[in-house]
Amino acid sequence: MRASEIRPEYVELMPKALEEGVLYISKKYGTAVHKCCCGCGQKVVTPLMPTEWSLEIVAGRVSLRPSIGNWSFACRSHYWIRNNRVVWAGDMSDAQIERGRRRDRVAKQQYFAQAAEGAGSSANAVEPRKPNLLERLGRWFFSR
Repeated sequence: MRASEIRPEYVELMPKALEEGVLYISKKYGTAVHKCCCGCGQKVVTPLMPTEWSLEIVAGRVSLRPSIGNWSFACRSHYWIRNNRVVWAGDMSDAQIERGRRRDRVAKQQYFAQAAEGAGSSANAVEPRKPNLLERLGRWFFSR
């Protein structure tokens, strides 16, 4: 059954058996895991790092960004987790998925190139670059 809400549960290690409607969050290992919200039972792993997903916690409610597109699953589900709610998004064409993957690869290359450049500096810390207006509009467009 399609989920409309998800409950965060903070763990150090992920449990072997995942419960439907629970987002398991390991801050220690920078990972969030849940069963696909469409009800297919597939395990969805979302690494929490600047080049993958970010987790926002406000008043005990969680949001994951960007959206979760399970394109390699038979269900091809696509949704956002926002404030413990599952917000369903539409399917994307193979061309849209490939454009998104290509955009993600470029963003990762840029991030790690900046990190490598900063490794020699005295700061030694590289802040993730915030997306510009065009990138935010593109994400919004492709999330529809």
